[in-house]
Amino acid sequence: MGKIVIARPGINETEREMIEKAAAEGGYTVDYIESSDVSAECLLEAEIIYGEGKAALKAVKESDHLKWLCASFAGVDAFCRPGVFKNEDAILTNSAGAYGVSLSEHSIMLAIMMMRRTPYFYDSMKNRTWKLPIPQDSIKDSVVALFGTGDTGTCLAKRLKGFEPAKIIGINRSGREAGPDFDETYDFTRLAEVFPQTDLLIMSLPATKDTYHIINEETLALLPSNAYIVNVGRGNTIDGEALAAALNAGKLQGAALDVMETEPLPQESPLWDAKNILLTPHVAGNLTVPYTKRRNTEMFCEDLVHYIKGEPMEHLVDRDLGY
Repeated sequence: MGKIVIARPGINETEREMIEKAAAEGGYTVDYIESSDVSAECLLEAEIIYGEGKAALKAVKESDHLKWLCASFAGVDAFCRPGVFKNEDAILTNSAGAYGVSLSEHSIMLAIMMMRRTPYFYDSMKNRTWKLPIPQDSIKDSVVALFGTGDTGTCLAKRLKGFEPAKIIGINRSGREAGPDFDETYDFTRLAEVFPQTDLLIMSLPATKDTYHIINEETLALLPSNAYIVNVGRGNTIDGEALAAALNAGKLQGAALDVMETEPLPQESPLWDAKNILLTPHVAGNLTVPYTKRRNTEMFCEDLVHYIKGEPMEHLVDRDLGY
């Protein structure tokens, strides 16, 4: 009898029932641990691990028994490095597809907070002062570029339509058509065409060799000085020092980051004190929204059924590509 270990905190009773029903079809036993428990020996005996964190990474590096890791997050770059899996034949899947709703809502919140100058008015509230209105911007009639057109980008485009932007542009690695809610789609090589017309750039890119510091001094210079940037993808897609310099020089109107290249963000980072910046501590996704938690578990159970039947997995990760 095979063993499944759930190394994802916060599994509720409904989710347990879903997992155990699917596991029973293949005759698997199920153990539950907190992902922070790095000493959990049962992980080294698991055929299947659903979760992430230090405990799962330790098992991946040390276990001969592991045949499948289902990461509970979308970003799996830590598991895609050469030599990470002791069993190189082990399958890696992720949970991309569970976070689009939460990430898109957070992105739109940050964009509106910047464009409607919420920090300015929040400061006046804290200081009990009645400040005069200042110029504000709107998503309506803006050109919005979505850098990344996967689940998050698709969810974003669908929700942004209601704000009546002038145009929604998709940018992805291949330039493939991104879906009915996008007006145009470009590949990575055409940023010089897209960025100069962009008012709001929202990033949801994975961490790959192609996306590392893709936003840098050179590409930032392509954006208009009245443009805004939101990043809810991976932190290393932006050169933080270059972004801080552009903000402080007035070359951008504002930036909002939920992800940083180093987390927690070091105290000495210039991003803390950059002009017109909003920072949230990697909370746009996470497993805090009920829909996200439920969908995350559903996706694992869907692939567990495929795994038991020997069918292709729906959420398989290409470890060479990183997603």
